[in-house]
Amino acid sequence: MGYVTIVAGRASIGGDMFSSDSFFRFIIHIRFITKNVFVGLILTETVSDEEAVISAETALANERIVERKTIVYETRVDPTVIKVAGEKLKDQLFTRFGFLRPKPEEIQFVSIDKYYEPYMMISGKYAIDYYRKCAYSVKVDKEVLEVILLSKKFEPEQSTDSYGRDFDLIRLEGEERLSNEVKASLVLDRFGRDVTLEKLPSAPSERNPEKVLAEHGVEEIASNADLDFIRSKIVNRPKDINRLVSELFEVDERVIIYTPRFRVVYRNARTGEPKAVEFDGVTAERIQQGRSMTSHDAFSIPPPPPPPT
Repeated sequence: MGYVTIVAGRASIGGDMFSSDSFFRFIIHIRFITKNVFVGLILTETVSDEEAVISAETALANERIVERKTIVYETRVDPTVIKVAGEKLKDQLFTRFGFLRPKPEEIQFVSIDKYYEPYMMISGKYAIDYYRKCAYSVKVDKEVLEVILLSKKFEPEQSTDSYGRDFDLIRLEGEERLSNEVKASLVLDRFGRDVTLEKLPSAPSERNPEKVLAEHGVEEIASNADLDFIRSKIVNRPKDINRLVSELFEVDERVIIYTPRFRVVYRNARTGEPKAVEFDGVTAERIQQGRSMTSHDAFSIPPPPPPPT
């Protein structure tokens, strides 16, 4: 009686060893009629016809999410300083072709408004440990009548390889265990776009952030917006889950930072065209090039005065 032993994905045949890429562990003994020995292993992952216990659409097994904090930066720049800075730039807002500028007296100051720009800081991880169904095809010698695996008998069946050559094999069905962990730390703007920390200058925070936001009519970020963004980036449940060992979606940091901004609006008295320039309320730095007014800048602009008679 001849034997082939395969343990933890390595097989020994007459002292020669070969490897498998699988996690599947098994020990088999093959009874031969002749002295011909084992031909080889074909490792093939398959999807079971049985319905999986856990699907990709099933709710996550475990979640740990910290409470979200709200921080509002203090305004460190006086509006008068911002207005002076705007006056120095106003003629540049209406430059045409890179060099044609209107006369300074044609550019009228319209308004200066303060608002708060939100940024989301969130970090977390997604970890999953699970089993998936698999099947292994084991080549055997043509004269093998049966294979005994853990007291279970398998009869060889005939198959054909890609070159049209016939061979005998047995199929071993089982499960593979896999684990995966993904971490992320994100800084996002209100639209979920990645931003750099350089856009968030350091500043003291307001003692009563809710009051400040209410006084300025700030529409706060939706309660789960930050969670939705990080879920979309790190949570990717496999579709071939058969049994779940553990699963965790954890968020250990959630902060919404509202930074003060000033928008100064000017109008070309000759054409009636309005444009705005914006400044950081902490550093007084210009944060955005002048642009034409859009629906996002929805506030009323008084009409130009009538021409002198």
